[in-house]
Amino acid sequence: MSRPTLDEACTKIVATVGPACESPEQIEELIEAGVDIFRINTAHGDRLQHETIVNRIREASAKCGFPVGILLDLAGPKIRLGQLTHEPLVCETGTKLTFVAEATNEPTDVTSTYPRLIEELQPGDRVLLADGTVSLLVESVTADRAECLVTGGGKIRSRQGINLPGVRLSVPALLERDIDNAIWAAQNDIDFISLSFVRSADDVLQLKTLIHSNGSSALVIAKIEKPEALDQIEDIVEMADGIMVARGDLGVEIDVAKTPVAQKRIIQVCRERMKPVIVATQMLESMHSSTRPTRAEASDVANAILDGADACMLSGETAIGDHPELAVNMMSRIMKCTEQEMMRDRNRTNQVNHRVHPVTSAVTQAATHVAETIDAKLIVIGTRSGNTAWVNSQSRSLIPTVGVSTSQSTLRRMNLLWGIKPLASQELEDTPQFIEHMCCWGHENINLQPNDHLVFVTGSGVLDKAHNMMVVHTVE
Repeated sequence: MSRPTLDEACTKIVATVGPACESPEQIEELIEAGVDIFRINTAHGDRLQHETIVNRIREASAKCGFPVGILLDLAGPKIRLGQLTHEPLVCETGTKLTFVAEATNEPTDVTSTYPRLIEELQPGDRVLLADGTVSLLVESVTADRAECLVTGGGKIRSRQGINLPGVRLSVPALLERDIDNAIWAAQNDIDFISLSFVRSADDVLQLKTLIHSNGSSALVIAKIEKPEALDQIEDIVEMADGIMVARGDLGVEIDVAKTPVAQKRIIQVCRERMKPVIVATQMLESMHSSTRPTRAEASDVANAILDGADACMLSGETAIGDHPELAVNMMSRIMKCTEQEMMRDRNRTNQVNHRVHPVTSAVTQAATHVAETIDAKLIVIGTRSGNTAWVNSQSRSLIPTVGVSTSQSTLRRMNLLWGIKPLASQELEDTPQFIEHMCCWGHENINLQPNDHLVFVTGSGVLDKAHNMMVVHTVE
Protein backbone atom coordinates (compact mmCIF):
# COMPACT_ATOMS: atom_id res chain seq x y z
CA MET A 1 0.00 0.00 0.00
CA SER A 2 1.40 3.39 -0.96
CA ARG A 3 1.98 6.07 1.65
CA PRO A 4 0.51 7.69 3.58
CA THR A 5 -0.98 4.80 5.52
CA LEU A 6 -2.84 5.44 8.73
CA ASP A 7 -1.05 2.68 10.62
CA GLU A 8 2.37 4.34 10.27
CA ALA A 9 3.92 6.29 13.12
CA CYS A 10 2.52 9.70 14.04
CA THR A 11 5.97 11.00 15.00
CA LYS A 12 7.83 11.95 11.84
CA ILE A 13 11.20 10.66 10.61
CA VAL A 14 13.89 12.99 9.24
CA ALA A 15 16.73 11.15 7.48
CA THR A 16 20.05 12.61 6.36
CA VAL A 17 21.10 11.87 2.80
CA GLY A 18 24.69 10.78 2.27
CA PRO A 19 26.86 8.31 0.38
CA ALA A 20 25.08 5.34 1.98
CA CYS A 21 21.63 6.27 0.65
CA GLU A 22 21.93 8.76 -2.20
CA SER A 23 20.97 6.60 -5.19
CA PRO A 24 17.42 7.02 -6.56
CA GLU A 25 16.59 3.43 -5.62
CA GLN A 26 17.83 3.86 -2.04
CA ILE A 27 15.89 7.11 -1.61
CA GLU A 28 12.70 5.37 -2.80
CA GLU A 29 13.31 2.54 -0.34
CA LEU A 30 13.69 5.00 2.54
CA ILE A 31 10.47 6.79 1.59
CA GLU A 32 8.60 3.47 1.60
CA ALA A 33 10.25 2.60 4.93
CA GLY A 34 8.82 5.73 6.54
CA VAL A 35 11.00 8.78 5.88
CA ASP A 36 8.92 11.98 5.84
CA ILE A 37 11.69 14.56 5.35
CA PHE A 38 15.17 14.24 3.86
CA ARG A 39 17.96 16.40 5.29
CA ILE A 40 20.80 17.70 3.13
CA ASN A 41 23.80 18.78 5.21
CA THR A 42 25.59 21.65 3.45
CA ALA A 43 28.67 21.10 5.63
CA HIS A 44 29.43 18.28 3.20
CA GLY A 45 29.39 18.22 -0.59
CA ASP A 46 29.17 21.00 -3.16
CA ARG A 47 26.36 22.75 -5.03
CA LEU A 48 26.30 20.22 -7.87
CA GLN A 49 25.95 17.35 -5.40
CA HIS A 50 23.17 19.15 -3.54
CA GLU A 51 21.29 19.84 -6.77
CA THR A 52 21.61 16.18 -7.76
CA ILE A 53 20.24 15.00 -4.41
CA VAL A 54 17.29 17.42 -4.55
CA ASN A 55 16.38 16.18 -8.03
CA ARG A 56 16.63 12.56 -6.95
CA ILE A 57 14.46 13.16 -3.88
CA ARG A 58 11.79 14.86 -5.96
CA GLU A 59 11.86 12.14 -8.61
CA ALA A 60 11.56 9.45 -5.94
CA SER A 61 8.77 11.39 -4.24
CA ALA A 62 6.81 11.53 -7.49
CA LYS A 63 7.45 7.86 -8.21
CA CYS A 64 6.29 6.80 -4.73
CA GLY A 65 3.31 9.17 -4.81
CA PHE A 66 4.30 10.62 -1.43
CA PRO A 67 5.08 14.36 -0.95
CA VAL A 68 8.30 13.95 1.03
CA GLY A 69 9.84 17.19 2.34
CA ILE A 70 13.40 18.50 1.97
CA LEU A 71 15.36 20.20 4.76
CA LEU A 72 18.54 22.09 3.85
CA ASP A 73 20.83 22.34 6.87
CA LEU A 74 23.06 25.43 6.79
CA ALA A 75 26.50 24.74 8.27
CA GLY A 76 26.64 27.99 10.22
CA PRO A 77 29.71 29.32 12.04
CA LYS A 78 31.20 25.95 12.97
CA ILE A 79 34.79 26.53 14.11
CA ARG A 80 37.24 23.79 13.17
CA LEU A 81 40.92 22.97 13.54
CA GLY A 82 43.15 23.74 10.58
CA GLN A 83 45.58 21.28 9.00
CA LEU A 84 47.74 19.57 11.64
CA THR A 85 51.48 19.02 11.20
CA HIS A 86 51.21 15.50 12.65
CA GLU A 87 48.08 13.38 12.38
CA PRO A 88 46.59 12.15 14.59
CA LEU A 89 48.03 14.38 17.27
CA VAL A 90 48.07 12.80 20.72
CA CYS A 91 47.32 15.37 23.42
CA GLU A 92 48.39 14.09 26.83
CA THR A 93 46.94 15.54 30.01
CA GLY A 94 49.25 18.16 31.50
CA THR A 95 50.95 19.06 28.22
CA LYS A 96 50.59 22.32 26.28
CA LEU A 97 48.78 23.03 23.01
CA THR A 98 48.99 26.46 21.39
CA PHE A 99 46.66 28.17 18.94
CA VAL A 100 48.69 30.25 16.49
CA ALA A 101 47.72 32.77 13.83
CA GLU A 102 49.99 31.24 11.17
CA ALA A 103 50.89 27.57 10.75
CA THR A 104 54.31 26.45 11.96
CA ASN A 105 56.25 23.21 11.90
CA GLU A 106 55.82 22.75 15.66
CA PRO A 107 53.48 19.73 16.25
CA THR A 108 51.77 21.34 19.25
CA ASP A 109 51.02 24.58 17.36
CA VAL A 110 47.53 24.44 15.81
CA THR A 111 45.42 26.79 13.74
CA SER A 112 41.66 27.26 13.38
CA THR A 113 39.22 28.21 10.62
CA TYR A 114 38.11 31.27 12.64
CA PRO A 115 40.62 34.11 12.09
CA ARG A 116 39.59 36.01 15.24
CA LEU A 117 39.79 33.07 17.62
CA ILE A 118 42.99 34.12 19.40
CA GLU A 119 41.92 37.73 19.99
CA GLU A 120 38.58 36.59 21.44
CA LEU A 121 40.03 34.02 23.84
CA GLN A 122 40.92 35.00 27.40
CA PRO A 123 42.87 33.24 30.16
CA GLY A 124 40.54 30.88 32.01
CA ASP A 125 38.40 30.05 28.96
CA ARG A 126 37.65 26.41 28.22
CA VAL A 127 38.24 24.96 24.75
CA LEU A 128 36.92 21.57 23.69
CA LEU A 129 38.17 19.67 20.65
CA ALA A 130 36.82 16.69 18.67
CA ASP A 131 33.29 16.69 20.14
CA GLY A 132 34.64 17.24 23.64
CA THR A 133 37.04 14.28 23.73
CA VAL A 134 39.96 16.66 24.36
CA SER A 135 39.63 19.59 26.77
CA LEU A 136 41.89 22.60 27.15
CA LEU A 137 42.23 25.54 29.54
CA VAL A 138 43.53 28.83 28.14
CA GLU A 139 46.51 29.99 30.24
CA SER A 140 47.85 33.01 28.33
CA VAL A 141 47.01 35.04 25.24
CA THR A 142 49.18 37.34 23.10
CA ALA A 143 48.53 38.99 19.75
CA ASP A 144 49.22 35.84 17.75
CA ARG A 145 49.28 32.97 20.28
CA ALA A 146 46.90 31.42 22.82
CA GLU A 147 48.69 28.91 25.04
CA CYS A 148 46.48 26.18 26.51
CA LEU A 149 46.90 23.43 29.09
CA VAL A 150 45.51 20.02 28.16
CA THR A 151 43.15 19.11 31.01
CA GLY A 152 41.60 16.09 29.31
CA GLY A 153 43.77 14.09 26.94
CA GLY A 154 42.99 12.32 23.69
CA LYS A 155 43.64 12.33 19.94
CA ILE A 156 42.76 15.10 17.50
CA ARG A 157 42.74 15.28 13.70
CA SER A 158 42.63 18.03 11.10
CA ARG A 159 39.27 19.77 10.54
CA GLN A 160 37.71 18.45 13.75
CA GLY A 161 35.39 20.79 15.60
CA ILE A 162 36.29 23.38 18.20
CA ASN A 163 33.72 24.20 20.90
CA LEU A 164 34.08 27.22 23.16
CA PRO A 165 31.55 26.94 25.99
CA GLY A 166 30.90 30.30 27.60
CA VAL A 167 33.08 32.24 25.13
CA ARG A 168 31.22 35.11 23.47
CA LEU A 169 32.22 35.19 19.82
CA SER A 170 31.61 37.95 17.27
CA VAL A 171 31.26 35.54 14.34
CA PRO A 172 27.96 36.19 12.47
CA ALA A 173 25.19 33.60 12.44
CA LEU A 174 25.12 33.56 8.63
CA LEU A 175 28.46 33.20 6.88
CA GLU A 176 28.87 33.98 3.19
CA ARG A 177 28.45 30.33 2.19
CA ASP A 178 25.30 30.07 4.31
CA ILE A 179 23.78 33.11 2.62
CA ASP A 180 24.56 31.61 -0.78
CA ASN A 181 23.04 28.26 0.19
CA ALA A 182 19.96 29.91 1.69
CA ILE A 183 19.31 31.91 -1.48
CA TRP A 184 19.75 28.78 -3.57
CA ALA A 185 17.30 26.94 -1.31
CA ALA A 186 14.80 29.79 -1.59
CA GLN A 187 15.02 29.75 -5.37
CA ASN A 188 14.61 25.96 -5.56
CA ASP A 189 11.46 25.57 -3.45
CA ILE A 190 13.16 23.84 -0.51
CA ASP A 191 10.60 23.24 2.24
CA PHE A 192 12.69 23.71 5.41
CA ILE A 193 15.95 25.58 6.06
CA SER A 194 17.73 24.99 9.37
CA LEU A 195 20.19 27.43 10.90
CA SER A 196 23.09 26.08 12.96
CA PHE A 197 24.48 27.59 16.16
CA VAL A 198 21.62 30.01 16.73
CA ARG A 199 22.34 32.38 19.59
CA SER A 200 19.38 34.77 19.50
CA ALA A 201 16.02 35.42 17.88
CA ASP A 202 17.75 38.03 15.69
CA ASP A 203 19.78 35.24 14.06
CA VAL A 204 16.54 33.55 13.04
CA LEU A 205 15.04 36.83 11.85
CA GLN A 206 18.05 37.44 9.57
CA LEU A 207 17.51 34.11 7.83
CA LYS A 208 13.74 34.55 7.54
CA THR A 209 14.21 38.01 6.04
CA LEU A 210 16.76 36.67 3.56
CA ILE A 211 14.65 33.80 2.25
CA HIS A 212 11.43 35.83 2.17
CA SER A 213 13.18 38.55 0.15
CA ASN A 214 13.98 35.83 -2.37
CA GLY A 215 10.34 34.82 -2.73
CA SER A 216 10.43 31.71 -0.55
CA SER A 217 7.99 30.62 2.15
CA ALA A 218 10.30 27.91 3.46
CA LEU A 219 9.99 27.22 7.17
CA VAL A 220 13.02 28.20 9.26
CA ILE A 221 14.20 25.63 11.79
CA ALA A 222 16.45 26.99 14.56
CA LYS A 223 19.05 24.51 15.82
CA ILE A 224 19.63 24.75 19.56
CA GLU A 225 23.24 23.87 20.32
CA LYS A 226 24.65 26.86 22.21
CA PRO A 227 24.25 27.94 25.87
CA GLU A 228 23.26 31.41 24.63
CA ALA A 229 20.31 29.82 22.80
CA LEU A 230 19.10 28.16 25.99
CA ASP A 231 19.23 31.52 27.74
CA GLN A 232 16.88 32.97 25.10
CA ILE A 233 14.92 29.86 24.20
CA GLU A 234 11.45 31.45 24.53
CA ASP A 235 12.29 34.29 22.14
CA ILE A 236 13.97 31.95 19.65
CA VAL A 237 11.03 29.53 19.63
CA GLU A 238 8.64 32.42 19.14
CA MET A 239 10.61 33.70 16.12
CA ALA A 240 11.35 30.35 14.46
CA ASP A 241 8.91 28.15 12.54
CA GLY A 242 10.33 25.06 14.20
CA ILE A 243 13.18 23.92 16.46
CA MET A 244 15.85 21.23 16.27
CA VAL A 245 17.42 19.94 19.50
CA ALA A 246 20.94 19.39 18.10
CA ARG A 247 22.33 17.33 20.93
CA GLY A 248 25.78 16.77 19.42
CA ASP A 249 27.21 20.24 19.88
CA LEU A 250 24.75 21.08 22.67
CA GLY A 251 26.08 18.18 24.74
CA VAL A 252 29.60 19.56 24.30
CA GLU A 253 28.76 23.22 24.91
CA ILE A 254 26.93 22.47 28.18
CA ASP A 255 27.49 19.83 30.83
CA VAL A 256 26.46 16.52 29.28
CA ALA A 257 24.56 15.72 32.48
CA LYS A 258 22.31 18.72 31.78
CA THR A 259 21.52 17.75 28.17
CA PRO A 260 18.49 15.51 28.88
CA VAL A 261 16.87 18.19 31.04
CA ALA A 262 17.64 20.84 28.43
CA GLN A 263 15.99 18.67 25.78
CA LYS A 264 12.83 18.33 27.86
CA ARG A 265 12.72 22.07 28.50
CA ILE A 266 13.11 22.92 24.81
CA ILE A 267 10.34 20.50 23.82
CA GLN A 268 8.05 21.90 26.50
CA VAL A 269 8.56 25.48 25.29
CA CYS A 270 7.81 24.35 21.73
CA ARG A 271 4.63 22.60 22.85
CA GLU A 272 3.46 25.70 24.71
CA ARG A 273 3.98 27.84 21.62
CA MET A 274 2.70 25.24 19.15
CA LYS A 275 5.98 24.95 17.26
CA PRO A 276 7.16 21.60 15.85
CA VAL A 277 10.38 20.26 17.34
CA ILE A 278 12.91 17.76 15.99
CA VAL A 279 15.18 15.75 18.30
CA ALA A 280 18.48 14.97 16.59
CA THR A 281 21.94 13.39 16.92
CA GLN A 282 23.00 9.87 17.90
CA MET A 283 19.47 8.55 18.29
CA LEU A 284 20.40 5.12 16.88
CA GLU A 285 24.16 5.67 16.82
CA SER A 286 25.15 2.01 17.07
CA MET A 287 23.26 1.29 13.85
CA HIS A 288 26.13 2.87 11.92
CA SER A 289 27.44 -0.69 11.85
CA SER A 290 25.02 -2.84 13.84
CA THR A 291 21.68 -4.17 12.60
CA ARG A 292 20.12 -3.42 15.99
CA PRO A 293 20.22 -0.42 18.32
CA THR A 294 21.16 -0.62 21.98
CA ARG A 295 18.36 -0.68 24.53
CA ALA A 296 19.45 2.76 25.70
CA GLU A 297 19.07 4.13 22.16
CA ALA A 298 15.60 2.63 21.81
CA SER A 299 14.67 4.25 25.12
CA ASP A 300 16.12 7.56 23.92
CA VAL A 301 13.81 7.59 20.89
CA ALA A 302 10.83 6.55 23.00
CA ASN A 303 11.48 9.24 25.61
CA ALA A 304 11.74 11.94 22.95
CA ILE A 305 8.29 10.89 21.71
CA LEU A 306 6.83 10.77 25.21
CA ASP A 307 8.22 14.26 25.85
CA GLY A 308 6.32 15.52 22.81
CA ALA A 309 8.81 15.61 19.92
CA ASP A 310 7.18 16.01 16.50
CA ALA A 311 10.06 14.33 14.69
CA CYS A 312 13.25 12.38 15.31
CA MET A 313 16.26 12.64 13.04
CA LEU A 314 18.74 10.11 11.75
CA SER A 315 22.15 11.54 10.82
CA GLY A 316 25.11 9.25 10.18
CA GLU A 317 22.86 6.23 10.57
CA THR A 318 21.43 6.87 7.11
CA ALA A 319 24.10 9.14 5.58
CA ILE A 320 27.13 6.90 6.06
CA GLY A 321 25.84 3.87 7.98
CA ASP A 322 25.85 0.28 6.83
CA HIS A 323 22.08 -0.19 7.21
CA PRO A 324 20.11 2.97 6.30
CA GLU A 325 16.81 1.21 5.60
CA LEU A 326 17.06 -0.94 8.73
CA ALA A 327 17.66 2.21 10.80
CA VAL A 328 14.52 3.86 9.39
CA ASN A 329 12.48 0.69 9.94
CA MET A 330 13.74 0.38 13.51
CA MET A 331 12.96 4.00 14.34
CA SER A 332 9.48 3.57 12.89
CA ARG A 333 8.91 0.45 14.99
CA ILE A 334 10.01 2.18 18.18
CA MET A 335 7.77 5.13 17.39
CA LYS A 336 4.70 3.00 16.77
CA CYS A 337 5.21 0.90 19.90
CA THR A 338 5.69 4.02 22.01
CA GLU A 339 2.65 5.78 20.56
CA GLN A 340 0.44 2.75 21.20
CA GLU A 341 1.29 2.97 24.89
CA MET A 342 0.94 6.72 25.23
CA MET A 343 -1.65 7.77 27.73
CA ARG A 344 -4.87 8.76 26.01
CA ASP A 345 -5.97 11.07 28.77
CA ARG A 346 -3.49 13.88 28.08
CA ASN A 347 -3.74 17.50 29.00
CA ARG A 348 -5.02 19.38 26.00
CA THR A 349 -3.45 22.61 24.83
CA ASN A 350 -6.40 24.97 24.77
CA GLN A 351 -4.56 28.18 24.06
CA VAL A 352 -5.34 30.19 20.94
CA ASN A 353 -2.29 30.61 18.72
CA HIS A 354 -1.49 33.57 16.48
CA ARG A 355 -0.78 31.16 13.61
CA VAL A 356 -4.50 30.69 12.93
CA HIS A 357 -7.78 32.57 13.35
CA PRO A 358 -9.16 32.14 16.91
CA VAL A 359 -12.28 30.52 15.42
CA THR A 360 -10.08 28.00 13.59
CA SER A 361 -8.24 27.13 16.79
CA ALA A 362 -11.49 26.61 18.71
CA VAL A 363 -13.15 24.57 15.95
CA THR A 364 -10.07 22.38 15.52
CA GLN A 365 -9.84 21.62 19.23
CA ALA A 366 -13.57 20.92 19.38
CA ALA A 367 -13.34 18.62 16.36
CA THR A 368 -10.63 16.57 18.05
CA HIS A 369 -12.74 16.26 21.20
CA VAL A 370 -15.82 15.22 19.21
CA ALA A 371 -13.83 12.69 17.17
CA GLU A 372 -12.49 11.04 20.32
CA THR A 373 -15.90 11.09 22.01
CA ILE A 374 -17.67 9.32 19.12
CA ASP A 375 -14.64 7.13 18.29
CA ALA A 376 -14.42 8.50 14.76
CA LYS A 377 -12.41 6.54 12.24
CA LEU A 378 -10.86 9.61 10.66
CA ILE A 379 -10.35 13.37 11.04
CA VAL A 380 -10.16 15.23 7.73
CA ILE A 381 -8.62 18.71 7.69
CA GLY A 382 -8.91 20.69 4.47
CA THR A 383 -6.11 23.24 4.50
CA ARG A 384 -4.43 25.54 1.99
CA SER A 385 -1.56 26.73 4.17
CA GLY A 386 -1.25 23.81 6.61
CA ASN A 387 -1.85 26.05 9.65
CA THR A 388 -5.04 24.30 10.74
CA ALA A 389 -3.28 20.95 10.60
CA TRP A 390 -0.46 22.59 12.60
CA VAL A 391 -2.88 23.37 15.43
CA ASN A 392 -4.51 19.93 15.28
CA SER A 393 -1.16 18.15 15.57
CA GLN A 394 -0.59 19.76 18.98
CA SER A 395 -3.56 17.87 20.42
CA ARG A 396 -1.59 14.61 20.02
CA SER A 397 -4.84 12.80 19.23
CA LEU A 398 -4.54 9.13 18.28
CA ILE A 399 -7.51 9.41 15.90
CA PRO A 400 -6.06 8.96 12.36
CA THR A 401 -5.85 12.40 10.75
CA VAL A 402 -5.29 13.46 7.15
CA GLY A 403 -4.32 16.96 6.07
CA VAL A 404 -5.89 17.46 2.65
CA SER A 405 -4.55 20.20 0.41
CA THR A 406 -4.34 21.30 -3.19
CA SER A 407 -0.83 22.70 -2.59
CA GLN A 408 2.21 20.44 -3.00
CA SER A 409 4.37 22.69 -0.82
CA THR A 410 1.76 22.56 1.95
CA LEU A 411 1.64 18.77 1.69
CA ARG A 412 5.42 18.54 2.00
CA ARG A 413 5.54 20.85 5.02
CA MET A 414 2.86 18.84 6.82
CA ASN A 415 5.44 16.04 6.97
CA LEU A 416 6.86 17.80 10.03
CA LEU A 417 3.53 17.82 11.88
CA TRP A 418 2.88 15.03 14.36
CA GLY A 419 0.12 12.66 13.32
CA ILE A 420 -0.84 14.51 10.13
CA LYS A 421 -0.87 12.37 6.96
CA PRO A 422 -0.62 14.59 3.85
CA LEU A 423 -3.12 13.82 1.10
CA ALA A 424 -3.53 15.64 -2.21
CA SER A 425 -6.98 16.68 -3.43
CA GLN A 426 -8.45 18.85 -6.16
CA GLU A 427 -10.96 20.47 -3.80
CA LEU A 428 -11.24 21.35 -0.11
CA GLU A 429 -14.67 22.86 0.39
CA ASP A 430 -17.48 21.20 2.31
CA THR A 431 -19.27 19.68 -0.66
CA PRO A 432 -20.92 16.30 -1.22
CA GLN A 433 -18.23 15.59 -3.80
CA PHE A 434 -15.40 16.20 -1.32
CA ILE A 435 -17.07 14.10 1.37
CA GLU A 436 -17.67 11.32 -1.13
CA HIS A 437 -14.05 11.52 -2.27
CA MET A 438 -12.80 11.09 1.31
CA CYS A 439 -15.23 8.24 1.95
CA CYS A 440 -13.90 6.44 -1.13
CA TRP A 441 -10.35 7.01 0.08
CA GLY A 442 -11.34 5.67 3.50
CA HIS A 443 -12.92 2.54 2.00
CA GLU A 444 -9.71 1.82 0.13
CA ASN A 445 -7.24 2.63 2.90
CA ILE A 446 -8.85 2.11 6.33
CA ASN A 447 -11.72 -0.27 5.56
CA LEU A 448 -14.54 2.12 6.40
CA GLN A 449 -17.77 0.35 7.32
CA PRO A 450 -21.43 1.49 7.43
CA ASN A 451 -22.14 3.71 10.47
CA ASP A 452 -18.47 4.68 10.89
CA HIS A 453 -17.92 8.38 11.60
CA LEU A 454 -15.66 10.91 9.87
CA VAL A 455 -15.06 14.40 11.27
CA PHE A 456 -14.33 17.17 8.77
CA VAL A 457 -12.75 20.52 9.67
CA THR A 458 -13.40 23.06 6.93
CA GLY A 459 -14.74 26.52 6.19
CA SER A 460 -18.07 27.88 5.04
CA GLY A 461 -16.59 30.95 3.38
CA VAL A 462 -18.36 33.28 5.82
CA LEU A 463 -15.13 34.09 7.71
CA ASP A 464 -12.07 35.01 5.67
CA LYS A 465 -9.06 32.77 6.28
CA ALA A 466 -10.83 30.78 8.98
CA HIS A 467 -12.05 27.23 9.42
CA ASN A 468 -15.41 27.82 11.07
CA MET A 469 -17.14 24.53 10.34
CA MET A 470 -16.99 21.04 11.76
CA VAL A 471 -18.96 18.33 9.98
CA VAL A 472 -19.60 14.85 11.36
CA HIS A 473 -20.37 12.44 8.53
CA THR A 474 -21.73 8.94 9.10
CA VAL A 475 -20.95 6.39 6.42
CA GLU A 476 -24.09 5.03 4.82
